[in-house]
Amino acid sequence: MSGNQNRLKAIEKITNRAPNMVDKPEPLSKIWAEDVFNLHKMEEALPKNAFKAIKKTVQTGCALEPATADVVAAAMKDWALSKGVKFYSHIFYPMTNITAEKHDGFIITNSDGGAITEFTGSLLIKGEPDGSSFPNGSLRMTNAARGYTAWDPTSPAYVMHTANGSTLMIPSVFMSWTGEALDKKIPLLRSISAMDEAGQKVLKLMGETDTAPLNSSCGAEQEYFLVDENFANARPDLLLAGRTLFGAPPAKGQQFDDHYFGAIPERVQVFMQDFENKLYKLGIPAKTHHNEVAPGQFEIAPYYEAANVAADHQQLLMTVMKSTAKEHGFLCLLHEKPFAGINGSGKHVNWSVGNSTQGNLLDPGSTPHDNLNFLLFCGAVIRGVHKYGPLLRAVIASASNDHRLGANEAPPAILSVYLGEQLEGLFNDIKNGKLLTCADAGLMDSGLSQILHFERDPGDRNRTSPFAFTGNRFEFRAVGSSQSVSGPLVAMNTMLADSLNWIAEKLEVALAESENQNIAVISVLKELMELHGNIVFGGDGYSKEWHTMAVEERGLQNIPTTADALPAFREESIVKLFESTGVFSPIELESRYQVYAEQYILSIEVEAKLVIDMATTTIYPAAMSYLSQLGLTTSTMIGLDIALDTSLTSEIAVETNALMTAVTKLKQAVATHDFVDVEAHMHFCADVIRGLMDQTREHADALETLVADELWPLPKYQEMLFIK
Repeated sequence: MSGNQNRLKAIEKITNRAPNMVDKPEPLSKIWAEDVFNLHKMEEALPKNAFKAIKKTVQTGCALEPATADVVAAAMKDWALSKGVKFYSHIFYPMTNITAEKHDGFIITNSDGGAITEFTGSLLIKGEPDGSSFPNGSLRMTNAARGYTAWDPTSPAYVMHTANGSTLMIPSVFMSWTGEALDKKIPLLRSISAMDEAGQKVLKLMGETDTAPLNSSCGAEQEYFLVDENFANARPDLLLAGRTLFGAPPAKGQQFDDHYFGAIPERVQVFMQDFENKLYKLGIPAKTHHNEVAPGQFEIAPYYEAANVAADHQQLLMTVMKSTAKEHGFLCLLHEKPFAGINGSGKHVNWSVGNSTQGNLLDPGSTPHDNLNFLLFCGAVIRGVHKYGPLLRAVIASASNDHRLGANEAPPAILSVYLGEQLEGLFNDIKNGKLLTCADAGLMDSGLSQILHFERDPGDRNRTSPFAFTGNRFEFRAVGSSQSVSGPLVAMNTMLADSLNWIAEKLEVALAESENQNIAVISVLKELMELHGNIVFGGDGYSKEWHTMAVEERGLQNIPTTADALPAFREESIVKLFESTGVFSPIELESRYQVYAEQYILSIEVEAKLVIDMATTTIYPAAMSYLSQLGLTTSTMIGLDIALDTSLTSEIAVETNALMTAVTKLKQAVATHDFVDVEAHMHFCADVIRGLMDQTREHADALETLVADELWPLPKYQEMLFIK
């Protein structure tokens, strides 16, 4: 069967597919968190003293007595068994951006050969998955590979239903026998603790006497692509690399902006409804969904939650999204740039800080110039991004995200802070020693009497900013769609903790020198802006002028690739930051560098091998087959003494030769080894292998536009993006 016939068969299956229908959705009040062992269910199942203890642990992070854990375990087991569960799993999050789980049965046998269910506090608190094959960055050797999972009571357990059964999932941390963090949850919990401790110092100095524990919140907007499985199964690059390594741009892409916020395709709408029903049962507050800019691209955004729970829910959301898409005949692509020439996918992490007594400390209110707590916490963010910008770039670095950053609504690789016109003016006034005032944003008036006036936001949005203030939170737009939000949250919480500690030291001195609190606060913020105000930028982050200004005039760093970004983990200031806050020990931080560097190298090597294989065994034969047909036709025409234009034949021959020449160079590059160190290996991948892959693709994509459609073996962009 020819390549085109394969594609036609796939199209026929798609267009004749019976629509997946889901049952009429139950009311939200009935299904919300029905599969979650949350505080509400604990209150019903636990004795009052036990419930009071676990509630205090969940809300404040204080220690839980082992005896209480026994009571919770028994109630959790009974609840799970009532839902048809036979297995439980300590679910954890290794340094690979994936979710990991090992299932154990609620079963022990007795001397009579019978079996009973068992789940004690000790089994709840600790598991031993070993997990020796997970990358660990030399934190443990093969002959010393014991690992533990440990229950995180601040994130609720839940039941995961699949066609093959139901399992009680227990969110957990993952550590080595010697106590080092092997996961993404331990550092996140540590960073929250460090930020709380530093924030409490500042609030105390500001005269706040009643202060609940501080926590950061997160709402992550998740972008993704859906491709029909019939097309995906014919694309080895999509299946193994998550992106198309070849593909000529279609005549129509996203230039009309007709997909963005457009009517959701019926089949996709059915998927979304099914997907979100499952999320609601798991207590994940899915709030918004819509078409994104690129054809075939969509977005879902949950409501804000405490950072630790939000991170767990983000991992669960990605798992449920992929499995539900498969049920509906789709492959869900979370790669940051699955299709060249159109928008990639990000995971915009909306982040704020607050507590139950002071509220959201990044909410400026209606008079931000009088809101001293807000000014201090916002100033701490400004200092953190300026001082630790390279760290923020490093925690969102990956081979896939490198393709996305810098174009098509993705922010550039230069870290800057966007505050909006009102706040930027306010902080510049502080820097310049002026009297603090804020201009009223005013009302929006459409000029239509039937349209009610409403208050204008104090600043516009800047889609080119990697770190933008959006009203009462900061939006870290550079995070990649496939990444865990834990890494960015750890970096943001820790840099904030460091800045709040700096502010506390300065503020204590300033308050001792002046009885006027306003004067003391403004003096500290003035020094902060003089040192770190260069990071604030409200203009076009894509412009050449900004790139020149940022580097040459403001001293900011342009960090284009992961190979350039990851060495930040080894910088003395970053090592000191994490060690002083207790978030990472030096050896734990070095392990992250080693793991992420290895993942980067392996990702590019897998892609390079795929490029070689697909170019050699799929694209080259198609081109040669067409050349053979053209040669026979030309010979026939010459025999009939008919002149024939052979320019197409010549062009295909040239591109085919160039393709295989590029493949040969890429083979030689992939075979290169014996690098001085891992950093040199990363730069070789970034500077040499990726360039040779691009050269190979250039010739393959040219051949796609020249070879007869009936012979082209791979589903094309116009098919994958537009046929649903």
